[in-house]
Amino acid sequence: MPELKLSPIEKVSLIEQKNFSDSYFKPLKPLVIKDLAKTWPASKKWTPDFFRDQYGNKRVKVYDESFVEAGKHYMSKLKTIPLREYIDTIMTSSHNLRMFLYNIKSEIPELVDDIVFPTLVNGLSKNFIFMFFGCKGSVTQMHFDIDMSHVLHTAIFGKKTVYLFPYEQGKNLHRYPFTCRSYVDVERPDFEQYPGLKDAQGYKVELEQGETLYIPSGYWHHFVYDEPGYAVSLRCSNQTFTGKLHGYYNLFIMSPIDRLMNILSPQGWFDWKEQQALKTQ
Repeated sequence: MPELKLSPIEKVSLIEQKNFSDSYFKPLKPLVIKDLAKTWPASKKWTPDFFRDQYGNKRVKVYDESFVEAGKHYMSKLKTIPLREYIDTIMTSSHNLRMFLYNIKSEIPELVDDIVFPTLVNGLSKNFIFMFFGCKGSVTQMHFDIDMSHVLHTAIFGKKTVYLFPYEQGKNLHRYPFTCRSYVDVERPDFEQYPGLKDAQGYKVELEQGETLYIPSGYWHHFVYDEPGYAVSLRCSNQTFTGKLHGYYNLFIMSPIDRLMNILSPQGWFDWKEQQALKTQ
C-alpha cells in the first residue's frame, strides 16, 4: 500500500532573526519554535474560563463542514452564538464546530496587549490578528491562505496535528480550480480517487500547546484538533511583487468568480470543479 511522503518539521527552542530568514523564511521552509510565545501574557491568561467569563456575551460566528460544500453555507457561517456557549461546546463535545479568522484586533482589541510581537520578520500585521478555535476532532480541511501571507501560528491551548505541503504540490493534491482548496483526506488518503497523492511530498508535525508553527507563504495546510483548543496567527504579507500580485488575484478575481458561480449554479459549479481537479493527473 502506498503511503504519503511526509517529513518531520524541525523544532527549535528559539532562533535568531538572521538564521530564521536565511534558513526558513527566504527558502520557504516550515519550522516549529517551541518557546517563541513563552513570555506572552496570553500563554497563561487565555484559559477557557477567561474567555467564558470575560467575553461570554460576545456573539461569534461558527462554522462546520458545510463551509466547503456547495449551497447556501458555502464560504459562510453556520450560525452566530454567544462565545460562552461556544467555549462550553468545544470543551465538552467533539462536534466539528470551529471558529476561524476571528480578528481580535477589531473584536476584542485589548487582547492584543497580551501578545509580544516577535522580531523574526518585519511587517507583521498589527491589524489582522486572527484566532482559531475547534473541538476535539475538528478538522480544518486542506487549503492555502488566499492572500499568500506568511503565518506564525501559535497553539495557545490544546495540541493539534498539522500537515503541510508546498504551494507547488497543488496539482498532486488535486486542487479545485478557482479556489484555494483541496478535498483530499490526508489522514486517510484515497490513492485511487486521488492518484496525485502518490507523488505528493509534504510535512507532518504534532504542534504542542505553547509552540509556534511557521507556515511559509502559499503552503497548503490541514489541521486536526487532537484536543479542544485555540490558537492565534500573526501574519506577514508576501514581500515579493509576484507574491503580492498572486494574493490580489486570489482575493479580487478568483474568489469572487467562485462565489458568484456558487450562487448561480451551486451543485453544477461544484461538480465541474471536482471534474477538473480529478483531471489534474
